[in-house]
Amino acid sequence: MEEIKKNIKANLVKLYQEGTNLLLDELEKRGQKVPESKEDKKRKKTNLHMDYQGWYSKSLRVVQQLLPDRYQEFCEQYKIEKRKEIDFITYTISDYIIGLQVTRGYYKEEVVNPLSAFSSKFQLQLTILYSAIERIDSILSDIEGVLQAKLFDGELHSAEDLLKKKHLRSAGALAGVTLEVHLGKVCANHGIKFRKKSPTISDFNEELKKQGVIDVPTWRHVQRLGDIRNLCVHAKEREPRVDEVEDLIVGVRKITSTVF
Repeated sequence: MEEIKKNIKANLVKLYQEGTNLLLDELEKRGQKVPESKEDKKRKKTNLHMDYQGWYSKSLRVVQQLLPDRYQEFCEQYKIEKRKEIDFITYTISDYIIGLQVTRGYYKEEVVNPLSAFSSKFQLQLTILYSAIERIDSILSDIEGVLQAKLFDGELHSAEDLLKKKHLRSAGALAGVTLEVHLGKVCANHGIKFRKKSPTISDFNEELKKQGVIDVPTWRHVQRLGDIRNLCVHAKEREPRVDEVEDLIVGVRKITSTVF
């Protein structure tokens, strides 16, 4: 999942940079002084009429999916379907691309400076797109959390089914794996790292308590769940009881839904 997040974010940053490049290149062509940096010197020359449409289509999809509350605002910077008059507020990027000039009176006094309006509208689109980049981690984490919760729920249902069939050790082992994976994820979320290659439930539990992520009662609860899990997976131990495996499954369900 981390690799997926990294790739998606990299593609969004690239899309943002493409838009910035389009804007700066157009301003430069119109004789405007733009800030220079090493990246600016490497900018590829663009053709606004050809390149903007492709950029807009890709960015529109991103905003629609990640920032639906700003979708209409993003669209209206490009084009407003119904308008009573054209002024700086209603002049859009599509007007600039087709070369629309807005004047009034006998002396054709300029009502809107096309380049200024275009720059303002495009900068707003870039700002909205950048907001999507800033939200991507949160959005993907939410998606990951939902998927993980569904996965855990499915595994615990399987454990319950094994318990009904009197496969006590298998049921306990499956519930134990679910607990271990969840605690590992919680530690990762809180930036807790381990030197051990394969930390155990006990390792996760101790660090979560030490870092103040869980309180002592929860730590004791997880400790007991870990003991039952060990009883289930170690053949030399006594046979686990039905009530113990039931407690393990119920306890894991509670931990996965309350400890994050």
